[in-house]
Amino acid sequence: MYYKSLFPDLPKVPESNFHHFIFERPDQQEWPDYTLFVNVATGQRRSFREFIERVRDGATALGADVTQGGLGFRPENGELVGILSENCLDYIALVHSLLAITVPFALFSSYSTPYEFKHANSLAQATTIFASPSLLPLALTSGLPADRIYILEGKCDGYTSYDQLVSSARKSCIPREPVRDANKDTLAYLVFSSGTSGPPKALMVSQGNIIHAMLGMMVQFMEMAKVQEPPVWDTPDGLPVSLSVLPIYHSYGLYMTSFFNFLGPHTTVILPKWDIDFFFDSIPKYRITTINLVPSLVHQLVHHPRFKTADLSSIKSIGSGAAHLPPQLATQLCARFPDIERVSEGFALSEFMLVAMKPFPGMLNGRAKNKPGSVGILVSSVEARIVRPDGSLAGPNEVGELLVRGGTAVLGYKGNVKATRETFVDGWLRTGDQMRIDEDGVLFFEDRTKDTLKISGMQVSPVEIENTILAQPDKLITDVTVAGISGGRTSDERIPRAWIVLSPAGAALGEKEVVVRLDAWVQERLSRYKWLRGGIGIVDAIPKSPTGKVLRRVLVEGYDNEVKVNAKL
Repeated sequence: MYYKSLFPDLPKVPESNFHHFIFERPDQQEWPDYTLFVNVATGQRRSFREFIERVRDGATALGADVTQGGLGFRPENGELVGILSENCLDYIALVHSLLAITVPFALFSSYSTPYEFKHANSLAQATTIFASPSLLPLALTSGLPADRIYILEGKCDGYTSYDQLVSSARKSCIPREPVRDANKDTLAYLVFSSGTSGPPKALMVSQGNIIHAMLGMMVQFMEMAKVQEPPVWDTPDGLPVSLSVLPIYHSYGLYMTSFFNFLGPHTTVILPKWDIDFFFDSIPKYRITTINLVPSLVHQLVHHPRFKTADLSSIKSIGSGAAHLPPQLATQLCARFPDIERVSEGFALSEFMLVAMKPFPGMLNGRAKNKPGSVGILVSSVEARIVRPDGSLAGPNEVGELLVRGGTAVLGYKGNVKATRETFVDGWLRTGDQMRIDEDGVLFFEDRTKDTLKISGMQVSPVEIENTILAQPDKLITDVTVAGISGGRTSDERIPRAWIVLSPAGAALGEKEVVVRLDAWVQERLSRYKWLRGGIGIVDAIPKSPTGKVLRRVLVEGYDNEVKVNAKL
């Protein structure tokens, strides 16, 4: 059967550039100027009005014609800007400057190894890169000429920064570049994800996708306001203050720092990169009222010595996303906050921002149920169905693959028609998640249909790790497979383990040395969360079906049984 959101449909808005939607709403005319952003590392502050002016000046510096003193960026010329940086205030300003002039951008991971960055840029084909000073050496491996690489925030001899571009546009009095026309399918940016299978792909997110996500959140807030008293914030400006610890290159971090926080006056305190001591120190210093986390960070917090002693009294709400938060972990977190009954949770994908959210008690006249262990109910204007392996529709409470459709489904994977056709089928997105929907329209996560792992909120492809191992130049193996085993920070997080078949050269070198070399190779080429924390096992052959499909489950079950036997001994 088909399922449709219980929430009211999205309000109708004309197609336009996202900049008009987010910064030219009538309600914003009544807002006082307020502190919009604070950078924990530098203490730098920027007000709401200052930020908008910086965005428009940045758009002018980037988009105005070269004869006027601008860079002349235009999408029709094939421009695509890569952003390779830790979190900073100008990261968000640059994002909005580019959206205003409809020049797409690519969000490169600030934790990329050279190998990962090379792969990501081979998909994105960035024509210009803005990098933080610490990541400039990595940006230089792109092969772009020096005059096509800029510094995002800070200074580097010989390179122009975004700040210098903005200052130059202001001093030169370049006529302000108008906000360019856009429609729902105008490409906004690329974000990298393994999708439901395979190595990382470049997802094409449109301006319409962002607007739909914003409208969905607005409907959610309006319905919440019907059942909740308006909060009173004990902060210097009387506004909510959120602490942003998530990387902006990740969809969750991007939306929380760059989009959703413009729905109402709100101060966002930004941590350039995750540091648990900075996290604890910042909460009383800035009177943080809201924190948004991923399950792996929740795990770190509740098991850290400072969790019991730090001053967390200002926190009034907690959100978690990017992966399923186990109920017992949510309970441990809430136990520290007597006034917080629940963690706000949502279920989303890089390919489909906002699928479901946990409702507040009483929403929709009680029809919206918040059930233990669930991921929530469908957000406004989202449709879903659960299908069996044969493609037929599953019944209520029957487990199958979740398919969804709605306005936040991305345009597809750049340059990968095959993966796009396999994932986006007849207007439906195949999520790769095994789920069930009960008689009240509540979604429950059961398992992954595909082999992709979720680690620290990031999607990890076993195929990417396998290909990396096979590329090791010493020819030490003839076959390899990677799968997830238990041992992650949460009960349902599974960590990568490799099983290898030695080549004659590997056998001659010896098992122990082969493992050491392969482990070092993976750590050199891939980000830390993709490392083989589950170890490397040596087998005589990789089990496969008659059609050649690797039977990862056989290897995982064999490993689990071996662990149980050893535990008894």
